[in-house]
Order: sequence, then C-alpha cells, then structure tokens
Amino acid sequence: MNPDLDRLHPYPFEKLAELKAGAEPPVDRKHIPLSIGEPRHAPPAIVLDTLREALPQIARYPATKGEPALREAMAGWLTRRFRLGDGLLDPETNVLPVAGTREALFAIAQAVVDRDTGDQPPVVLMPNPFYQIYEGAALLAGAEPYYYPTLPGNGFLPDFDAIPETIWQRAQLLYVCSPGNPSGAVIDAPRYRDLLARARRHDVVVAADECYSEIYFDEHEPPTGLLEVAGERGGETPFENVIVFHSLSKRSNLPGLRSGLVAGDAALLKRFLRYRTYQGCALPLPTQLASITAWNDEDHVRANRGFYREKFDAVLDILEPVAGIDVRRPDAGFYLWAGVNGDERDFARRLFVEQNVTVLPGRFLSREADGVNPGAGFVRMALVAELDDCVEAAERIRAMLY
Repeated sequence: MNPDLDRLHPYPFEKLAELKAGAEPPVDRKHIPLSIGEPRHAPPAIVLDTLREALPQIARYPATKGEPALREAMAGWLTRRFRLGDGLLDPETNVLPVAGTREALFAIAQAVVDRDTGDQPPVVLMPNPFYQIYEGAALLAGAEPYYYPTLPGNGFLPDFDAIPETIWQRAQLLYVCSPGNPSGAVIDAPRYRDLLARARRHDVVVAADECYSEIYFDEHEPPTGLLEVAGERGGETPFENVIVFHSLSKRSNLPGLRSGLVAGDAALLKRFLRYRTYQGCALPLPTQLASITAWNDEDHVRANRGFYREKFDAVLDILEPVAGIDVRRPDAGFYLWAGVNGDERDFARRLFVEQNVTVLPGRFLSREADGVNPGAGFVRMALVAELDDCVEAAERIRAMLY
C-alpha cells in the first residue's frame, strides 16, 4: 500500500459522527442538517430536459478533452462572467471539463508536484481553515502542506506577505479559495495581483477554487476572479502558472451531475490533460450536453442567488441580536461562519442533543499552526436547506442560547 495513505487525516464528517456518537436528540423535532454544503434547491428544468434527451448518447465513449461545443460554452461563460478580452481564452487550449472540481483539485497536485527536490520535500500552500481535499492532495503527492491562516482580524483573508521566504522557495503549488470556504470572504483584485507577482517570482502554480463565485448578494458586484486579474497582463501567456476551478454543483444546483471546469495556463493544461487521460475521468456525453445548457443559461443562476439572499436575510434577522453567537453576512457563498462562546465542539453537540440541528465545528476544518487553530471557536452552518428549515434551525439555535 502507498505509505502516504497513512498520513491522511479523518475527514471532517467522520469527526462529526464521532462527536455525535451516543447522543440522543429530541424525537419530536425533525433533524435539520446545516453541516454539509450540498445544494438542496431544485436543479434547472432546462438542464434536466437536455439530460433526458441526451441519454442515448451514453452508447458512445467520451473524450477526456470533452466535446468542442462544451469547451466553447465554458470559455464563453468565463469570458462573459470575468470580462475577459475577446479571444483571450482559447477553448482549444485554455479550458478542460472535469468530473466535478473535487477530483480536479486533488488531481492537479498529482500532476504538478515534483517530488525530486533533494533533502526537503516540496511545499503545497493552502488556506487554514480549508477544504480537506487540498491537504489530502498534497500529502499523496509527497509534499508538505503549509497552512496559511485566514483570521477574523484580517477579514478572514490570507496574508501572503506573512508566508516566510523559506516556504516560498520550496513551494510548488498554492491553493486559494475565493469566495472562501467556510468564511465566504472574497479576495479582491489588488490582493490577487500581489499573489500573482509573488507566485511568478517563485515559479509557483496558483490553483484558485472558485466554486462559490456565483452565490453572492449584490447583483452589481460579483466576486473577483483570478482569471480576470491574470488577464490584465496581456501578452501571449497571460495565464502562466494560473489555473481556476469552477463547478455546476453550487452555481446550478447540480452536485450529482459531477461536472465542472478547469481553465488557465495552456502549457499546464496540456500536461494535465495527459494525466487525466490515464486517470480515466472523461465526462459521459449526456453530462456534457446537459452542462452546455447549464453554462449557457444565467436565468436559473440569478434565481438561485435570490433564494439564498432570502434565507440569509431571514436567518440573520433571527441570530444577529442573540448573545452567545456572532454571525455576519459573508461576502459570498452559502455558509455562515459563526463565532460561539467556548469550545465549538461542545456547542455543536449540545445543539444536536437539545435541538436536533447539526452544524460543523470549525476545528474539524482546520489545523493548528504556529500555536493557533483558526477554526477554534467557530461553527460552519450551510444554509442549503429550504427557507422554512433554515428559519426553524435559526429559531432553535436562538432558543438554546436564551
């Protein structure tokens, strides 16, 4: 067996199950899970219609690179959404379909990291708290994870200047998540420019997880994307050492479709395509055709944002005045990253036992680094359920704390 498998940590939901073991919630209250970020809104009907009509295409082998029409739809959406210049993003070289971004976020480390670095292992940098796939990808690529904190004093944004020069010198890959999971903080253009300048000096690939970019509250201020900042450079290789990840799971309420995209550095994607061809993760043709419909339609995405906006308004009205929990509207995304008094694990277990509501303790999403665990004292609440359930959960939290 690969010895690096023994380096993997238990997944957050394994820890959550252990925390809840033996607990008996009230039987007269239905369970309301706020722990898992699985969209619960209805998938768009136009996508389901396309999927049904395309089912006979399941008889054909799909290409790993995807159908040209799919890459064109993806490149078109990225160009419109991030205001890229005409022709800046080539569907032939700058875009690839992936079977959901989870597998691609893992696979990119296996393709990028060079283990043969001498006495010290290569470094993969990642935010802390973080999506645990980043850490697992680094460990199984033979790299050393470096956890850069995203703390409340800095608006839950990363401070790339605080990363030691010795770490930058060993770094090969940096994961960044914006809007952030779990905080919802959005990295702005100046901070992205500084990151790109530093990464290029050290020849570090920047992998931007932007899966929550289409859930935001002001229709006139969508979150900044790394591609639009990288594209400012112009020239023949504006996306050098840059790769971004987008998904239909959150944007279009299609988590079970397992469809997303990677885009950016053409030279990197050429080699990544070779890796993925051997990995065997081509999207079935019905999935590709349904994805074309989804990427080409914005009406369902705007409606989806409206549902989340309504839920955040209602939940914040209930919880903001409550002592014992500190909540704020995030910049984007569908999580509330709520501060609580005391050990957040005790809060989560008590909430389950007394109110049959499940939230995720923050330290299950983070690691202690330099004596600080940035997840301690926080719980993550995913407002993915229907409005009535989110309101009911907020009222139960309020009842527990009064």
